[in-house]
This record gives sequence, structure tokens and C-alpha cells, in this order.
Amino acid sequence: MPRIVERVTRVAGHGVRVAILPYESPFVPARLHVSAEQARREGDGHRHVYACALNVFLTWDADEIDRLFGAGGEARFVRYLDAIAAKLDAWQGAREVDLATRSQAEPSVLFGGLDFEA
Repeated sequence: MPRIVERVTRVAGHGVRVAILPYESPFVPARLHVSAEQARREGDGHRHVYACALNVFLTWDADEIDRLFGAGGEARFVRYLDAIAAKLDAWQGAREVDLATRSQAEPSVLFGGLDFEA
């Protein structure tokens, strides 16, 4: 998770907080919390695109995590880290999240059951 935190922080940019939330129970796995205050948009006078401040949670499928410890797991994980920027772009459009303005349509968004495909 620390390597994912570092990469997401680099991709998301200044003002975004990325924190690891520990495992609590089988129903509340370890997760990554990505949050920020809404940013002002330059030039158009609007405060944000969506009504809610950035508040996203990421979780990965347990079987996918286990696969990382098998043969080729490290190389697979490195490819995944290299693909994080593209993945974040795709996730934004799918769930009405906008990293640039630090806003989203819903108060909380979960990207759950993620895999480590690049």
C-alpha cells in the first residue's frame, strides 16, 4: 500500500491527501482514502464541478492481493503502478469524480474489488 500511496499522491497532485485505513473486519478491509478540499476553478468563477469534496475509497480484491505474492507478482505490481494515472482517469469518468477540481457528485465514492491489471 505505501507504494500505491506514493504513486496516487504523485498523480493526484498538490492538496490531495492519501491515507491507508487499516483492516477492521471482513466487511471493512484495508483501504486507501483519497480526499481533498474542493479547488477553485481558474477563470470561470465556479467553485467546483461537482457538489461534494473529494472523498474516495479504494479497495482491492483479496485474491488479487494474494496473486501478487506468487510468481511474477512483483513485475505485475510494477506494471500496475505505472498504469495508475490512466486508471485514475478511467475511474473518474465512471463515477463522477474530478481530481482537478477535487470534487465529486456523491458524498463518498468506493472503487472496490480492484485488480492489479495494468
